[in-house]
Amino acid sequence: MISTPIGAKSLTINFFINTMNLILETDRLFLRELKLSDAEAMFDMDRNPNVHQYLWNKPTKNIDETIAIIESVRNQYIQNNIGRFAMILKETNELIGWAGLKYNTEIVNNKVHFYDIGYRLNEIFWGKGYASEASFAWLDYGFNEMKIKIMQAAAHTANIASNKILQKIGMIQTEQYLEDNISWNWYELKNPNI
Repeated sequence: MISTPIGAKSLTINFFINTMNLILETDRLFLRELKLSDAEAMFDMDRNPNVHQYLWNKPTKNIDETIAIIESVRNQYIQNNIGRFAMILKETNELIGWAGLKYNTEIVNNKVHFYDIGYRLNEIFWGKGYASEASFAWLDYGFNEMKIKIMQAAAHTANIASNKILQKIGMIQTEQYLEDNISWNWYELKNPNI
């Protein structure tokens, strides 16, 4: 168990590591690896056009796409020892979205080989603080356990909710950039322990 002050908030995280199994626990959530058995719940989230409004408006069309995404994330666990994790609501044991760290090997904002923090929620769980709660846990884990020097993130400029979440967890907007003629805000946060 780790108890770490982040900003004005104190966050307690329980974590367990087995072979390739990491679980973070917050007050309301379990954050665990994505599994193929999560495909139906993820497809339900990702086929919703509202969820993809600020993601190039490309909702998932069939469950096979979702399965391919989960397999890709699971490969990231093996290649990079990290990736996006399922966000499980403790109260109901249901998958409500995903959150986590990703080691980026593709060019984003003219940058490559960096860690970013991200999240996505099923629309019915928006506005309840779950993305912030999960992100605080991932920042804590990334900075204290993985010793990441700088965390990065991007949010569509018009996505007010996502920008507020990144600001709430302490990320600082350092620039704006265009990708496919879409404006994005770029955020960074240096590890306060290094």
